[in-house]
Amino acid sequence: MPATPYLRVDPVRLRQNLRRAAEWAGANGVALRPHGKTHKSPEIAMMQLDLGAVGITVASVGEAETFAEHGITDLFVAYPLHLDEQKTARLRALAGRSRIAIGVDSVEGATRAGQLLGRHGVEVLVEVDSGQHRTGCPPAEAGAVAAAAALAGGEVRGVFTFPGHSYAPDAMASAAGDEARALAAARTAVEAEGLEVPVVSGGSTPSFAHTDADVLTEARPGVYVFGDAQQWELGSMPPESIALTCRATVVSHAGGRAVLDSGGKALAADRGAYNTGAGRLLDHPDARVVLLSEHHAVVDLAGAPLPRVGDEVDVVPNHCCAAVNLADELWVGDDGGLRPWPVAARGRNS
Repeated sequence: MPATPYLRVDPVRLRQNLRRAAEWAGANGVALRPHGKTHKSPEIAMMQLDLGAVGITVASVGEAETFAEHGITDLFVAYPLHLDEQKTARLRALAGRSRIAIGVDSVEGATRAGQLLGRHGVEVLVEVDSGQHRTGCPPAEAGAVAAAAALAGGEVRGVFTFPGHSYAPDAMASAAGDEARALAAARTAVEAEGLEVPVVSGGSTPSFAHTDADVLTEARPGVYVFGDAQQWELGSMPPESIALTCRATVVSHAGGRAVLDSGGKALAADRGAYNTGAGRLLDHPDARVVLLSEHHAVVDLAGAPLPRVGDEVDVVPNHCCAAVNLADELWVGDDGGLRPWPVAARGRNS
């Protein structure tokens, strides 16, 4: 058995989560292109593809390279990239072994992508802002961006967005509505330029169940594979679906609380405004991690009996994607036997 703290995956729950999303997508006629930044694992990516996913979404060229090295042949870097000389060369090399697309959200960026990558087969999707206000052009400007890419020699696959404002307890459904309206307007703007829009792509785990299948042709949820304390508290995934936990050991009862050996270097330090702690215990739903340092987590058990010093507990990280990026391996199985899956794309952030 590995020494604590380590990330553990329940394979039964993992497969249930993968199958549930695949079945929803199939029943609603929406292609599934899950986000690989959550798991960074070729093994899980292959499971997703085996269940019908059309390809994998990634957050960086490095993640795309890692998945391509493991035989994933359809990849979408779902962010606008600054195409310097190095990234351009890497994307050209990727296009020689996988179907690859990138995001663009400005006329300048689209023009550069078309000029540098168009003849090498790298496609583009125009990103629009549907309410998160991070990246993406206004939907009405999507046509101009797409036209610029096409004029410069690029192949326009479609439009996309990320409804990141779905990460709020009362915004999951409304964010999906914002997503659909923004994408419909973007599609209309691109079609007005005489271009086809075969792909209309969106999706996040909190908004996934509310996806407008009349507008979207593709969905890109990521966290659904594991779940985490954010999804638990948002109500988008129940605790019985959470497939990834950090196995930790109780090392102290100082202050009348349980102190664990799983600090921020194992759990990550993400904490949304709606999170009620720095993590939760899977088998103690009222407990909260109330203090998180680099190597220790202090848990308030809310009046429940303290686990003994030396006992092991399962901590649910607030954000599974960030926790996975801190681990070399995911340990898959149960106490009867664990096997390691490498986090192959760990640290491939550029």
